[in-house]
Amino acid sequence: MKAFLILEDGHVFEGRSIGSRKEVISEIVFNTSMTGYLEVLTDPSYAGQSVCMTYPLIGNYGICYEDEESLRPWLDGFIVREVSRIPSNFRTQDTIQKFLKRFDIPGICGIDTRALTRILRESGTMNGMITTDPEPDLEKILPKLKKYTTGKVVERVTCTEPERLPGEGYKVALMDFGAKYNIPKNLNKRGCDVTVYPAWTTAGEVLAAKPDGIMLANGPGDPKECTFMIEQIRKFYDSDIPIFAICLGHQLMALATGADTKKMKYGHRGGNHPVKDLETGRVYITSQNHGYVVDIDTVDPKVAVPAFVNVNDGTLEGLRYLNKNIFTVQYHPEAAPGPLDSGYLFDRFIDMMGGAR
Repeated sequence: MKAFLILEDGHVFEGRSIGSRKEVISEIVFNTSMTGYLEVLTDPSYAGQSVCMTYPLIGNYGICYEDEESLRPWLDGFIVREVSRIPSNFRTQDTIQKFLKRFDIPGICGIDTRALTRILRESGTMNGMITTDPEPDLEKILPKLKKYTTGKVVERVTCTEPERLPGEGYKVALMDFGAKYNIPKNLNKRGCDVTVYPAWTTAGEVLAAKPDGIMLANGPGDPKECTFMIEQIRKFYDSDIPIFAICLGHQLMALATGADTKKMKYGHRGGNHPVKDLETGRVYITSQNHGYVVDIDTVDPKVAVPAFVNVNDGTLEGLRYLNKNIFTVQYHPEAAPGPLDSGYLFDRFIDMMGGAR
């Protein structure tokens, strides 16, 4: 069946429908990863967005549910050049087409994803619609696209009640703003007793449990929309409990301490972004997924100092907070693109809580 991708600037791409045939409006972004499409599909940070994969063939190794980063896909739509009809992998359990249909996720294949990516790079991220309407009415559609916002998507993806992953080591409170499975897994395998809390949990409730450390997870959307979470994080900051924050958590901690964030032209989404550790000079290959960044010029040098920067564009990739046991990173150490390059950050968090037991 024919499908169309319509951008808010008037560009129209014609392709074929994959997955659900429902119509969806979302923010259109691109991801440059060559593998890991299931991890992309199930990353809660993509809520409110449709993802264009720049690699031309997707689905060739099928779906292995063991690799999911959450129980379901959270993105709104999926855009590929070519989708593999017959996966070839000894671990495969399903096809990507069936996976999308099962979770009612619309997609489109057969379009020129290189051209789409160039548009997004040159004009910036924009809204779009995936539709199977054979005669889409642009006069009615384009105003709708320009009005769309992702809104408060953290509330959509967070867990609904606290969940404990028992361990014999330090007690860690993980604030779920859209956490991927690999974050608590990395803490668990280091012996931590992890309790995952919904995003709307108050600081008082978390601190009453007397955690040894607090983890602020990744998540979707504009960090400035998370006003309640920012207020609670300020209380975490004042508590002097060791804190490690990733991606959205990094942005929220910056906002809670007086810095500002801004939207990027087209963001960082992929598995090969070079990041420099300013203390050692070493460069790490990182996995990233963010459309907002902490404005490095708004960070109070009496509160925090830059710890990591992106080698490609110089944007801030991490902060070390002064006179506090707090450090934050914009990228995803749990995603293991290196594959183990950034695992030491979890070890650093363990050391902040008192070292190995």
